[in-house]
Formats: sequence, structure tokens, C-alpha cells
Amino acid sequence: MSLKEESKVRVSKNGNIELVTVYEVSKILNSSLDLHKTLHSVLNVLSSHLQMQRGMVALQQDDGYLQVVEATGMDAAEIAQGRFKSGEGVMGNVLKSGMPAVVPDITKESLFLNRTGSRKGESGKIISFIGVPIKAGRTTIGVLSFDREDKPEGEPNFGKDVSFLSMVANLIGQTVRLHQKVAQDRANLLQEKMRLQSELHSKYSLDNVIGQSKVMQSVFAEVHQVAPSKSTVLLRGESGTGKEAIARAIHHLSPRKDKPFVKVNCAALSETLLESELFGHERGSFTGASQERKGRFEMAHGGTLFLDEIGDISPAFQTKLLRVLQEREFERVGGNKTIRVDVRLVAATNRNLEEAVAKGGFREDLYYRINVVAIFLPPLRERREDVPMLAEYFLQQANQENNKHLKFSPEAMQVLCNCQWPGNVRELNNCVERIAAMTQGNIIRKKDLLCDREMCFSSIMWQQHSKHSVYPIFSAPAAAGTAQRETPPAAPPEAEHAFHENEPGDPQKQQLVDALEKCGWVQAKAARLLGITPRQMGYAILKHGIDVKRY
Repeated sequence: MSLKEESKVRVSKNGNIELVTVYEVSKILNSSLDLHKTLHSVLNVLSSHLQMQRGMVALQQDDGYLQVVEATGMDAAEIAQGRFKSGEGVMGNVLKSGMPAVVPDITKESLFLNRTGSRKGESGKIISFIGVPIKAGRTTIGVLSFDREDKPEGEPNFGKDVSFLSMVANLIGQTVRLHQKVAQDRANLLQEKMRLQSELHSKYSLDNVIGQSKVMQSVFAEVHQVAPSKSTVLLRGESGTGKEAIARAIHHLSPRKDKPFVKVNCAALSETLLESELFGHERGSFTGASQERKGRFEMAHGGTLFLDEIGDISPAFQTKLLRVLQEREFERVGGNKTIRVDVRLVAATNRNLEEAVAKGGFREDLYYRINVVAIFLPPLRERREDVPMLAEYFLQQANQENNKHLKFSPEAMQVLCNCQWPGNVRELNNCVERIAAMTQGNIIRKKDLLCDREMCFSSIMWQQHSKHSVYPIFSAPAAAGTAQRETPPAAPPEAEHAFHENEPGDPQKQQLVDALEKCGWVQAKAARLLGITPRQMGYAILKHGIDVKRY
């Protein structure tokens, strides 16, 4: 083969290599949205196909500096040092002028700074440097550069290398600009999302109530909608979901906000005391009534009366309450003077009122009287995205009270988010307060939470029985007269072994009742007597259907 024919074959071979290289580079640039990964792959292909060393892609940053973002043949420390001002050194000159630069021998060029410190000349070899501008349109946004080690007798074709690298640099420029636009669009979308969330939060936010989840935002919207009206509101939800906080929010958003907000826990008082508490009493009406006393209805005149645990009042008192709600008038205990009041009623319960109505335990007419507008508060396990905000809020309170500076580690926060929280927000509050008091150091770690026996027990039990609820909440009220069966959660594993196996006559139940009777029906004392925890005692009572009030 003649020298002329050999030269043609070499040109043809080199042309094919460049064509294949451009094809590979194009595929890589379109294969991923990870810009750093893409640029690194491109540099590897160029180094492999064109026998080049130490390739770099440097991009201009927001501060105007040219920073190496990806490279081959360098470590992370060397890449981090690759930072140039516009016009500084060869790289800076390429950025400033927008023109390619070739340094045949870097040891003889004073402008070559070797800022990365990665180039160490070897005897018998000459290291040349080629840098071409990366452009997006007419704007230079970076520099693509490569080193090449050639023998002294070699005749490198720098013109051809510059042309080829300039073509690749244009492809890189288009990709970088596309990524920058995607990143900018994403930032704009995130900013718009934050703006809309801020507007939504300002429109549907409640004082002292934390919740960014979709279900809580729906609750907030319902509160804002019903608050200005005079309608009676029934808050439904498990214990600890924040019914009192929502009741206060309804009051403060209503035209009655400047009037009293009065609350009564119906479950904490006997029927006689509850009647006196709500309606008041005259002097001498019963033993100990040494003076006249206004009831909560009178105290709430013009404002809001919050009746918590309304599902626990006796059937006899339900009749008296119904009359007051219908007529807006009553007489004090021991009196005969009719008193009229203007009170808005907000009631709350964690019980299944529909089932109570069906069984005759709750008056149907009273049910319809209080169930004008029902708002359902979701349990904490159904709005886990609110757990971090709630936990941080409770921790901040604990830090202020204890003069500490505790913070959650990401692993600890993940543990909190994974728990089921059968006690809902109240349980989370207690857990954070307890952990804040017991943690040593300033960081609450995963091990600090896992050492909390109560929380671990809560997580395990509700992972096994997540479909069961002590107080089932229905997405919509069932028709009165339709019973909905309540399925109590199974007893915890420890409690199952704390008693003898079930036998005819249910000796477990009798054993529980005997222990409770010995302890005056104080569940904590009975639990200690049986060698179990109060929580296990509660589950055992539910499992065996023991009516504590009956006994």
C-alpha cells in the first residue's frame, strides 16, 4: 500500500471515530437529567475515543467565576480548586474572549496556571492544552478543555482537535442551557407552590392548630366556612385529635369572638353535678349550696359553649339538655325563674353516636339537634405529614420550659413519623415532652426514641391493629337506627400472657373484675396488682367488654 493510500485510510478511520464519538456524545447528553453524571460520561467518551487526558468542563457561576464542575483524571480536591476569574489564565481568557486557545507545551506558557495541580510533566513527554468555549447562542457560559501527551517527534493536529471539540462544546452548551431552564422552571414552580401554600395557609389557618396535610386543610376550610354562622357544630374524632382547639378556633373566627368561650367536660361530672354546672343553682338548693351560682350557660351568654364528650351524658340529662337547646331557656337547680340565653353550642365526642342512637343509649332528637354541622377530625396516623411540624412545635415548647436546645436527628424524626400514635396529638405531645426531659446532649437520636417503652409499644401494637380503633370515626354519619359494630383492638401480646387462658365462664374477665374491685376500680392500681402496664390494662378491659361505669 502506498503512502497516499495509507493516508486516505487513516483519514477515513479518524472520520469514523469522530462520527461515532459525536453519536455517543449525543446519546449521553439526551439520556439523563443529572447534568453532572452526563458531563462526566461525555468526558470519558472523549478521553477514550480521542486518546486525551484530564478533560474538564467548567461553567460560569452566578458570582461570575468559572468553576470546574466535572473532570476526568482528577480527584475531588483538584476539581474544587479549578476556579478562575474571567480573563484569568488560559481558562479565564477563553471565557472572556469566547475564542478557543491552544497551548502546545504548558511548561512554556506563563498564562497556564495549573490551578488544579493535576498536571505533572513527565520526562520525554510534552503536555499540550486545548480549551474551547461552551456557548449557548452567542453567550459563552463555560469552557471545555483537554490535555494531550505527545512525543516530541509527533505532529498533533490542533486545528482538527479544536474544530471537533468546538462541535462537542456546542452540544454541551445546548444541554447545559436546557438543564438551566428546567432548573429555573422548577424553581419558579416551587416558588409558586410556596406562594399558593402560603396564601392557602393564611386563608385556611387556625391559631394554635398545626396542619399542612390535605385532610387538615379540608378541616380548616370547613371551620372557616361554618364559623361565621350561628349553626351548632358537632366535632367528631378520636381522643387527642384536638377537638377543643378546633372549638376555640370556631369561636375566635365567629362574630362572638369578643364574648366568652366556656367549656365543660361532660364525662368528668356526674349527672347531678353536671346539671348544677351547666344551669347553675340557687342558694340552699342542696347541701353545700351556700350561695347563688351562675351556670355555664349563663356564663357563655352571647358567646360559645363547648360541651366536650357529649356522648357520655346520661339519658335522663339528655332530656333536660334537649329542652335548653330547643327553647334557649332553663331554670337553675332549686329555682323557678326562667332564664333565657343566647349561646352558640359546639359539641364534641369520640363515640359512635349513630350506634348509641340505634341501641337507645342516646336520644335521636338530641342527636339531630346537635348534629347540624359535623366536622370530622382525622387521627394523626392518617396525616403523618403533619408529624414533623407538630413534633418540632412541641420540642420548641419543651426547650423553652427546660431551657434546652434540643433538636431531632433525621433518623429520630423518621421514627416519629412511622409510629401509629393511637393517642394522636396528645400522645405525641407527651412523648416529645418525655423524651426532651430524658435526652442527654442536644440531639435527639433514634436510640433515644427506641428506648421509650411506651412509644415502642404504641408503634408495635398499632402496626398490628392499624385497622382497629377504640373509637371508630365514620366518614359520614349513618342513618339513625342503623347500628355500626365497633371492633375493639386485640389485647397487646404481653397482656395475653398476663392471665390464664380463656375457659368456660371467662376467668380472665373475672380476674380483671376482682383486681379492679380490690383497687377501688382504679385501673392503674389494678394493673400493678396484676403485673401489667396501665395501657395493657386498658386493652384488656376493652377486650373483655368490661363496663367500668356499671361496676
